[in-house]
Amino acid sequence: MTDDGIVMREVDSGDVLLMRDATAKDLLDDINEKANRTPLAPLVGWSGGILGVGLLFVHPMIGVVVLGMAPIAWMFVRWIESYQRKAALFYELEPEAERSFTQLTEAFDLLAACGGKWHVAAGGAVQDLTQWKRNAGASHVVKKAPTTLNYTLPGVVSSNLTPPSVKVGAQTLYFLPDVVLIEHGKSFGAVGYAGLDLRWQDSNFIEDGNVPADALIIGQTWKHPNKSGGPDRRFRDNYQIPICRYEAFHLRSASGLNELLEFSKTGVVAPFIDAARRLSTAVSAARADKKVESLST
Repeated sequence: MTDDGIVMREVDSGDVLLMRDATAKDLLDDINEKANRTPLAPLVGWSGGILGVGLLFVHPMIGVVVLGMAPIAWMFVRWIESYQRKAALFYELEPEAERSFTQLTEAFDLLAACGGKWHVAAGGAVQDLTQWKRNAGASHVVKKAPTTLNYTLPGVVSSNLTPPSVKVGAQTLYFLPDVVLIEHGKSFGAVGYAGLDLRWQDSNFIEDGNVPADALIIGQTWKHPNKSGGPDRRFRDNYQIPICRYEAFHLRSASGLNELLEFSKTGVVAPFIDAARRLSTAVSAARADKKVESLST
């Protein structure tokens, strides 16, 4: 709830462990097991340090040697674990799937290039005139924060390609060639492209902050309007605010994915959705071909 009494409804995904695409079961089991494995490197380092300090009082020379070896042992075990605690993904894509994934990354680049990129965490409808006046005449208010779009992998995954990723609050989405991997802390889930419900729509936003350079300004309003739309003279700090045409991107799945993004430029979400749908078709076709091939052999 806001200071104005507006009831805010969260836009939030469910438990990522319940997002288990059937085709990614083995992958998720492997990633989750390695993500939750207790690291041994800190234990080795602290044990060596404590042992070395204790030996200083009994055999000073040996204690010095042990203290010197402790960080070396820590770095060595950490290096070993950097391989043992990672799930390896190797992709050798069929031509159509490779083209579709390339189109997905190109469309992702359009999203990443937007001057404004936000994750919407909650929204609420304006219910009365007082709320309307205090929110620049908006019919709906949102709680959002800038987000990042880049190419990266989870720390527990190594691969021959680096996928597009987007931060959505406490979670991160990784758009791999076959599934969307969802990271939340040390837990991972996955949604296949066929199970994604992707939608977009234009969004008129009263921008009280900095207006991104690529935003389309479609009008003006007042920080505190009156019923006719003009300025309410009872407010001393009243000034005009631009109304921008943004684009909203909603990602959902039956397994619990529910995230809302907003971009400062229009016309950028549809190419990404189209590419995701083509990738879904290409991946399904490739799996069907492999199934037929395995049955024939």
